[in-house]
Parts: sequence; structure tokens; C-alpha cells
Amino acid sequence: MSNGNNHHSSLKERAIEEFKAYWIIVLYLFLFLGALTTYRRLILAEFGVVYVHYGVALFEALIIAKVILIGRAFGFSRRFDDRALIIPVLFKSVLFGALVFLFGIAEHLVEGWLHRESLAAIFEKIVAIGAYELAARMLILIVAFVPFFSFWELGRVIGLRRLAALYFSRPSATPDPLAAAGEAGTNREGAG
Repeated sequence: MSNGNNHHSSLKERAIEEFKAYWIIVLYLFLFLGALTTYRRLILAEFGVVYVHYGVALFEALIIAKVILIGRAFGFSRRFDDRALIIPVLFKSVLFGALVFLFGIAEHLVEGWLHRESLAAIFEKIVAIGAYELAARMLILIVAFVPFFSFWELGRVIGLRRLAALYFSRPSATPDPLAAAGEAGTNREGAG
């Protein structure tokens, strides 16, 4: 009976961790997409165009976060987890950038379907957005994913609690190992 309770509690803990991860991803993406929306609004204001799509930025952050968690659940991103951290970071950034791009296309298809538009009309709208605009969106997301997945991978390697402690706890009085290594190298050069 206790085995069933342990399974239930571990399932509950896992659900809580997924919930926390989801909202952390949403927050990061909303901050990024919100900043991008502000940038776009300020640029368009120069031409007298009103652009206030913060709701869209929040909606996209909610959806992209779900896409990331679903991709993680299906194991799409575990291919290079045994390599140097830069490899899985870049792989996941490109992979999830492409998934978000494909999801954006699917979003336009569903939106057109809900408005009872023909497939040709839907594709005309997608083409009207422009290949350069779509490619730029994907590139911006890939670049935004690099720091996100860098922290993600670092947390995977050293543990999320330890990573959080590094950022949100007071630093200990232990010396910086990189500074110590640099000083040792300088001392060796001076001795030679």
C-alpha cells in the first residue's frame, strides 16, 4: 500500500515540477516576446502605426512553453545529451525554433479553417507574411533559445536546485576556481 502512495506522491511531485517549469518558460518567453513587441511598437510608432500586441506575446509564450514541454516529454531533444554542453544547447535551440515555426504554420491553418477559408486563401495569408518575416521570426527565436537552453542544460548537469542556489543565494567565501587557475598560469609564466 505504501508503494502506491509513493507512486502517487512522486507523480504529484512530478506534476508540480512540470507546472513550475511551464511557468518559468512562459515568464522567460513572455519577457523576450514582450520586449520584441515593444521594439516593434516603437519602430512602427515612427511611421504612425499603432501596434500593441502584448496579448499575442503572452499567448505565444503560453503555447511555445507547452510545445517545449511536449517536445521534452517525447524525448525529441535528448539526442546529444551526452556531448559537450554547447552541442545540446545549439541542437535544442534549432530544434525548438523549427518546431515553433511549424507550429506557427499550423496555427495559421487552424485559424483559417475556423474562419472557413479555403486552403489556397490560408496559404496566401502565410505567403503574405513573407518568407523573410517567417525566417526572421525563427532566427530570433533560435537566438532567444540559446541562453534559455544554456541554463536548462546547466541545470540538467549540475542539478536545478544547485543552479537556483548559485543564482538566488548569497555566494560563499570560497575563491573563484577560474580566477585561481588564471593566477596559477600567470605565476608559471612569470617564473619561466
